[in-house]
Amino acid sequence: MRVAVCQMNARDDRTVNLAAARDLLGRAAAAGATLAVLPEYVDYLGPGPGMPKPEPVDGEFSAFFAEAARELGIWVHAGSFHEAGPDPERTFNTSLIFNPAGELVETYRKIHLYDVEIPGRVSYQESRSVAPGERAVVTEIAGVPTGLSICYDLRFPELYRRLAIDGAKMLVVPAAFMMHTGRDHWEVLLRARAIENQCYVVAAGQIGDHEPGRTCFGRSMIIDPWGTVVAQAPDGVGIVCADIDLSRLENLRTELPSLANRRL
Repeated sequence: MRVAVCQMNARDDRTVNLAAARDLLGRAAAAGATLAVLPEYVDYLGPGPGMPKPEPVDGEFSAFFAEAARELGIWVHAGSFHEAGPDPERTFNTSLIFNPAGELVETYRKIHLYDVEIPGRVSYQESRSVAPGERAVVTEIAGVPTGLSICYDLRFPELYRRLAIDGAKMLVVPAAFMMHTGRDHWEVLLRARAIENQCYVVAAGQIGDHEPGRTCFGRSMIIDPWGTVVAQAPDGVGIVCADIDLSRLENLRTELPSLANRRL
């Protein structure tokens, strides 16, 4: 099947963000994509005080992308959005997957949260405003077993190995990787996850500036199970596509049976 990664620059206007996402999905469908993947936080990237009220899974955000999937006749991975959380202080960072009939077929809540404390340099606690998910998810997208993850999850290889053991042949990574880490780590980590788990990796990123004073790296890409980057977005808003070839994946797993040979 053909997969498209949609690279966008979400900012602090939810209406504008959703319109931009819908345009990218339309471009993906026109390019023949069976599946289009959007980046992390499609709904809003901006100052905390200006964030729209978080929604439940069956809210307006979900309805918007259900309609888009139905109108375009494609699978839509709606990146992630701010889902209403377990208490007033925290949201979930949640992915929604829709089939071509516009039906919500799976959700995933980001498990790993970025908490760092370096005296005199940086203090950031994602867990103060985001609640962690607790469920690793493999779901079928157009018949392909697909493992779900979001952004910072990428740094935890044990999650992806679990997804591969659970049958994943494709791993999806919507993200908003920051520029200073993305330029050194983004491609390296994505290729490592592809190689060690012998899976296709489909990674859609945010790109460009957003408030407060942050810049996302972009470089959305699709990587085959050998670790070869088969499609990569240039530094701007847009889409790139590649074909997922499961026969190639099975041949690689047969010729280099590292998953079958594992002992732990």
